[in-house]
Amino acid sequence: MSTANMSAGSEVVQADRSALLVLSKLLIRLRAFVALFALIAFFAIVNDSFLSSSNLIILTKQVAINAILGIGMTFVILTAGIDLSVGSIVGLAGMIAGGLINEGLVLPMFGVTIYFNIWIVCMLALLVGMAVGLANGIIITRFNVAPFIATLGTLYIARGLALISNDGATFPSLTGEPVLSNTGFPQLGAGTFLELPYSIWIMFGLTAIAIFIAHKTPFGRQVYAIGGNERAAELSGVRVKQVTMLTYVISGFCSAMVGLIIASQLVSAHPATGETFELNAIAAVVLGGTSLAGGRGAVFGTLIGAFVIGVLRNGMVLEGLSSFIQTIITGTVIILAVMVDQLQVRLQQQRA
Repeated sequence: MSTANMSAGSEVVQADRSALLVLSKLLIRLRAFVALFALIAFFAIVNDSFLSSSNLIILTKQVAINAILGIGMTFVILTAGIDLSVGSIVGLAGMIAGGLINEGLVLPMFGVTIYFNIWIVCMLALLVGMAVGLANGIIITRFNVAPFIATLGTLYIARGLALISNDGATFPSLTGEPVLSNTGFPQLGAGTFLELPYSIWIMFGLTAIAIFIAHKTPFGRQVYAIGGNERAAELSGVRVKQVTMLTYVISGFCSAMVGLIIASQLVSAHPATGETFELNAIAAVVLGGTSLAGGRGAVFGTLIGAFVIGVLRNGMVLEGLSSFIQTIITGTVIILAVMVDQLQVRLQQQRA
């Protein structure tokens, strides 16, 4: 064989390898979409009721809870952080709203009790969630506490505050009273617009806002820069501490919003609401392609990741699988997602 033929053959092999590498990288980047469509196709075939309008609305309502939590978690993880307190903030925000609706704000020094309009109640609950997020950010940035430890501590603090707020009991019947002008809270969870529940519209609205912030604003670019290389971002003029704190405030806001939605849907607030929700949010973010190392990922990917988890669980429920089996399968999917993420990193390094 001539040298020219050998060279040509080598070039063909090299081209094939490059094309295979590009295809592999593309499939890995689109893994959440591939998994979602595969799950939808599978459950649509094995169960006739899966694609019914009623089931799809129920499924999307369940996804909305995880997706909204995941939006806030995405910003935190993009900075290479983590927020374990989101589930406790969910419970605390619900209890704050429940207490303000049922018992009002008691001012013993003046001997009066103030009952707020339902919009003010929701705003106060959201502010509490943002305050916990701000506390997380301050502890992490000002006192150099690792995000895992800082948010683990506030997880317990927020849960304890939720329990103390009503001695561990539930605030029932959050319907309010017309004479107190605090009615209408159940509408947040039960109301619809164009035949879709408000929670779904909130999910899509927050997703659109978050995508705009992440990709079209200086703040979003700074978040990615911090996750990519914090020191380099600081040297380039990024106010790392302030931006990092704000990501935790966003996470606290999203968590409080979920707390309000759940309390409204149940028309009651329980201090244990939101337990393990932080794990579901992290799973949605990872499945959506956001790297736990920071600097790489997208809010839209988190939305897809939340749908993957939601479709998987909904399909397993329709098939009658026990909750124990569902937990095992969900955990396996999360591990596989992290393994694929690591494979993506290696492929990028090879291509570089």
